Amino acid sequence: MTTIVGIRDLVRNIDMLQNYDYVDIEDKKTHEYKGLFLSPSYAKEFKEYLEQKSKKEKEDKLSRLKAYAGKGSIDEKYNHLSSKELKESVSLEKLNG
Repeated sequence: MTTIVGIRDLVRNIDMLQNYDYVDIEDKKTHEYKGLFLSPSYAKEFKEYLEQKSKKEKEDKLSRLKAYAGKGSIDEKYNHLSSKELKESVSLEKLNG
C-alpha cells in the first residue's frame, strides 16, 4: 500500500508510516516531489539494490577510463630506457622510417 503525504502531515503524525509499504513525500503548496520513505521491511532490500547499482556505475566508469589509460602504454623494447634514451630511440625510428 502507498500514499502521498505532505511534509507537515508527516511531521504531525509520523506513525502513519507504519501503515504503508512506502510513502511519497510532497510539498502540498508547490506540489514539488520531495522524496520517498520506505517501510523497514523493504529498506534492507532497497539498500542492497542501491549499493549494487552504485557499484555497477563505478565499474562502468572505471572500464571507460581503462580503455583510455592503456593508450599511453609503451612497447616492451623501451622499458629499460631512460626518458632521454627513449626520446632518442623514437626519433631514430621516425627518421629511419
